Amino acid sequence: MATSVTLEDALSNVDLLEDIALPDQQPCIEPPPASIVYQANFDTNFEDRTAFVTGIAKFMEEATVHAKLNEMLEEGDEYAVMLYTWRSCSRAIPSIKSNEQPNRVEIYEKTVEVLEPEVTKLVNFMYFQKRAVDWFCEEIKRLCHQERRRDFVSEAHLLTLGKFINMFAVLDALKNMKSSVKNDYAQYRRAAGFLKKMADPQSIQESQNLSMVLANHDKITNTLKEKLETIPGYEEILADVINICLTYLDTRMYVTPEEKHVLFKVMGFGLYLMDGSQSNIYKLDSKKRISLSKIDKYFKQLQVVTLFGDMQIPLYSYITKSPHYEENKSRWTCTATNNSPSYNILEQLQPIREEHTKYISELARHSNEVVTTAQKDSPRTDEENKELCDLALRGVQLLSSWTVQLMELYSWKLVHPTDNFSNKDCPKEAEEYERATRYNYDTDEKFAFVEVIAMIKGLQLLMSRMESVFNEAIRRNIYADLQDFVQIVLREPLRQTVKKKKTLIKSILTSIRDTCVDWMRGMEPTDDPCLKGEKDPKSGYQIHVPRRNVGPSSTQLYMVRTMLESLIADRGGPSSKKTLRKEMDGMALTSLDGFHKQSFFYTHLLNFSETLQKCCDLSQLWFREFYLELTMGQRIQFPIEMSMPWILTDHILETKEPSMMEYVLYPLDLYNDSAHYALTKFRKQFLYDEVEAEVNLCFDQFVYKLSDQIFTYYKAQAASIMLDKRFRAECAQHGIQIPYPPANRYETLLKQRHVQILGRSVDLNRLITQRISTAMQKSLELQVPCTVLYHTYLCSCVPRSWAGL
Repeated sequence: MATSVTLEDALSNVDLLEDIALPDQQPCIEPPPASIVYQANFDTNFEDRTAFVTGIAKFMEEATVHAKLNEMLEEGDEYAVMLYTWRSCSRAIPSIKSNEQPNRVEIYEKTVEVLEPEVTKLVNFMYFQKRAVDWFCEEIKRLCHQERRRDFVSEAHLLTLGKFINMFAVLDALKNMKSSVKNDYAQYRRAAGFLKKMADPQSIQESQNLSMVLANHDKITNTLKEKLETIPGYEEILADVINICLTYLDTRMYVTPEEKHVLFKVMGFGLYLMDGSQSNIYKLDSKKRISLSKIDKYFKQLQVVTLFGDMQIPLYSYITKSPHYEENKSRWTCTATNNSPSYNILEQLQPIREEHTKYISELARHSNEVVTTAQKDSPRTDEENKELCDLALRGVQLLSSWTVQLMELYSWKLVHPTDNFSNKDCPKEAEEYERATRYNYDTDEKFAFVEVIAMIKGLQLLMSRMESVFNEAIRRNIYADLQDFVQIVLREPLRQTVKKKKTLIKSILTSIRDTCVDWMRGMEPTDDPCLKGEKDPKSGYQIHVPRRNVGPSSTQLYMVRTMLESLIADRGGPSSKKTLRKEMDGMALTSLDGFHKQSFFYTHLLNFSETLQKCCDLSQLWFREFYLELTMGQRIQFPIEMSMPWILTDHILETKEPSMMEYVLYPLDLYNDSAHYALTKFRKQFLYDEVEAEVNLCFDQFVYKLSDQIFTYYKAQAASIMLDKRFRAECAQHGIQIPYPPANRYETLLKQRHVQILGRSVDLNRLITQRISTAMQKSLELQVPCTVLYHTYLCSCVPRSWAGL
């Protein structure tokens, strides 16, 4: 008879599964498993902007512009992926050897059939880059209008313009680099011309325009620069964009590695766009509109950044290409090719270890508190939530800084490959990618690389285990901070503005309140003295702020921060000298400024899972589309000896370093990062297939080498134990030392029964057991005949008179 189970009972039974202990008690020496990955997207892209009718109208309009710009940025990312992952189709198409070839028409028809969908993407890309340039220039022109120049431009808007500048730099560089795109289009055009597919004038014109876009280097940049120079005062807006990037770098207002590198690229490419026939960056520097000395200092510290994938760019190249560089070259120190201290990972390793140890200790304390207090009924206090929120922020910032260290070293090495003179092990005929990866790291650098990867992935695992705890604390803390700010902190500034009749500031403060306030009883108290500009009574005025487990929406955060910024910013428009900041009280400014800086990180924290993943993403250590393009079809893919994940894994196995043996699984997790990126960001199945094929090959090699090492190690250890002590002593008397095998840490690896790689769970213990059993079987098969032969030899040497004994 079937029994019915309620949903509540079913869920409680599922919860009980968490209490079941795993029987193997496997030591944790691998990153977090990623069989299923899910992330909640809380970014509405300002779709709910019309709901906040209490906001200032001009910021609502700006939000509308933001939404459109963000959509174009997403489309630009898709075209960047298309160009970067483009593989030549024309090389695989049979060539036409003569006009009399019988199957010539069929080949041309198949060529058009195969290439037409890809050419359509290129046509759409051509129209997109033209539309994006026009949109960007129109927005710059709007901001440069005589009336608009006196107005305030928000940080968020300037950063969005900066992202557009970065997008143009990336798209143009990818278009220049991909010769296979030009070859494929030339092949298609030849075939389509023969079949008369482009007979109408519009198709012919479109084809010619696309050919010009693909053939001309820096076409997007030159078009953008020409259009910008027709806009009076455009350099003022670009100067604001560069200055906000400098401010963010000075105050470390970034979290993920990508955000940091975008700031650098925007400064470099922005300077190139500003320096032209209508504007001179050196004159702007003399007017103190920008600070070239500070930019030079940053460019000297970080000389190379990732442009896209494995494509790198030296930042000084933007400076050297600018028109007025030659007469001012002495002002730049970043153009010297000296190795920056930031690229010496061995010097950075000890501080990273100390940071890791300190943070792990603090995280362990909080983790234990969570376990011991999980059953208590009362929720955490505001102080506990704030402590956990700060801990989460420091954790992702630490992870980001370590990831930046690795990626910046990797970028430097790619731009500066070794040669036969610098490394004697490097063959003269070695390929460029091989010189940049396989022979470009010494033993200590490889070990440091592995150790930092292990610290990143190990801490990511610990933080992901506490993700639910962090998320709740983050939401509660942000809600409490925001509500305390709008309901309590803003009371004094409101009182002052009402009293002094500063209508504009009062309207902005009221709009900030109304945008995100959550009153205890659903409505604002009417008897609040601050609304009348009066002091609180001597007994005080109590406001009870509620506490909830919910954070603000992305639009709410934008509206609050932008309106707040309009009050505290020390800059107006490019031609405005008056700001609202001067009309604010000093104490009020301090509290408003503190909340504004603190709230910058709210978006990252509310998307904690995504932020954590981005800060630990090392997928770009595998991708090599740029270097594959440089081989001009000579290589379909590089061998595993040139692949960074296998280089690091193999180095541990070859050196047999005991302190590194427990880290051997961490470099293999780079394949998980690459596969995840190929499927979720690039969305290319063939890239995932290539990662999977390399994993299959590398893991077989890994198991083979590891099994052989373990068998040899324990065989030598057993032989040392069985060796006669008197024989060892006599050898020592004759000056012959027979050492015991050095200790190694294979026990931990032998306990691994579910290693996670590409969504598969692999029983490493079983695989090693199978190979060692086979090796022991072969050894026994060899040992028995050898023992018989040895016994026969002894018998032949014994005198016949002893035979009866």
